[in-house]
Amino acid sequence: MVTTVSEEKREGSLGAPFRHPLDWRNPEFYNEASLTKELERVFDICHGCRRCVSLCNAFPTLFDLVDNSPTQEVDGVKKNDFVQVVDHCYLCDLCFMTKCPYVPPHEWNVDFPHLMLRAKAVKFKNGDVKNRDKLLTSTDTVGKLAGIPVVVQTVNAANRSPLFRKVLDKTLGVHPDAILPEYHHDTLRKRAKHHQSENLNNVASAGRTRGQVALFATCYGNYNEPQSGQDLIAIFEHNGIPVRLAQKEYCCGMPKLELGDLEAVSRAKDANIPVLARLIDEGWDIVAPVPSCVLMFKQELPLMFPDDPHVMKVARAIFDPFEYLSLRHKEGMLKTDFKNSLGTISYHVPCHQRVQNIGLKTRDVLNLVPGTKIETIERCSGHNGTYAVKTEFHKTSMKIGKPVFNRVQQANSDHYSSDCPMAGHQIENGLRNGKQPEHPLSLLRLAYGI
Repeated sequence: MVTTVSEEKREGSLGAPFRHPLDWRNPEFYNEASLTKELERVFDICHGCRRCVSLCNAFPTLFDLVDNSPTQEVDGVKKNDFVQVVDHCYLCDLCFMTKCPYVPPHEWNVDFPHLMLRAKAVKFKNGDVKNRDKLLTSTDTVGKLAGIPVVVQTVNAANRSPLFRKVLDKTLGVHPDAILPEYHHDTLRKRAKHHQSENLNNVASAGRTRGQVALFATCYGNYNEPQSGQDLIAIFEHNGIPVRLAQKEYCCGMPKLELGDLEAVSRAKDANIPVLARLIDEGWDIVAPVPSCVLMFKQELPLMFPDDPHVMKVARAIFDPFEYLSLRHKEGMLKTDFKNSLGTISYHVPCHQRVQNIGLKTRDVLNLVPGTKIETIERCSGHNGTYAVKTEFHKTSMKIGKPVFNRVQQANSDHYSSDCPMAGHQIENGLRNGKQPEHPLSLLRLAYGI
């Protein structure tokens, strides 16, 4: 993870990259003239560099606007067209983390994702967002409603109906070919309601891990794919790590961040952080099964609330599941009593996991299983939160993901997998061969035979 810096001054451009906190409470943050001026400045730098052209569609959109302008420079692009670039950015942070040579401490001070976030926040404050986008990012509300008995069967059946999907396309702007998540009445929280780990007196710390875990289920893990949470609990307890669920939770805030609704992110923070901070004080580490949610607590909230000690406490104590298992393995505290080989796996690394700078921990742990061969794919799947389901962006999302789809298809592996369940289904959509993705936690549980 890059360093968050507030007051510290850095000289030159050879130091470690860092990010300035997001000054989103400052009225100047929402000054449209100031924003346009900064967009012009950064777009001009990007136009002269073009290293990020392969990452997402924001950069090709920018470069096409420039190349087709009368001057073939940024000054020839209509200011009203800048929003096209903003709309194609889904805040994956990869440009900052892997490509851009002009990030702080460079004097040009480029943070493209934060600039796009600022522009999205201005759009949201001006009311320039669709009701569809507000609905799609209200994951808690939708999950609760869709998970009601009888309603859940209706919603799932409707989402699979070609006729209903055409109606949804025309009325809401959800593309008929996009895979929509399945909802469960039997949520993870219900399945684990009476779960209580044993051997709490035999907790063993290892490195940064304290050996007992509170699971932040996440909206998606709770309502849409509760099995991954069950697999996580089984794996951790097999390794002598007691697991409990956080007493309550609210959406991590990532969907609202991508919408530019920063006040909603603040409300989510106020709901989640006290609960998680109290668990940490009681001796629990925090683990979440969805990379975007882990990143939200590790990086995005600390950049929005750098002076909140509880936010920083949670950032230090939250882990990706395989990051946690890898840290345990490093200290000789991970069981390797695998009963089943996994054969060949096409493994996709999600963008929101890559930018955590933890390395390829999922690959490393699965590589411990004898007779297992893994092909790692470090390319964007194109799903990116709600981007892939929107009518106007779906075809572009499939184009972005095509290199991933091709590599999975060519490998013809026994399994294909991604830590991000939404990316897994995006690959499923690209393959269209009836073969379903399997979460890495499910594969590891299969290897243990538990």
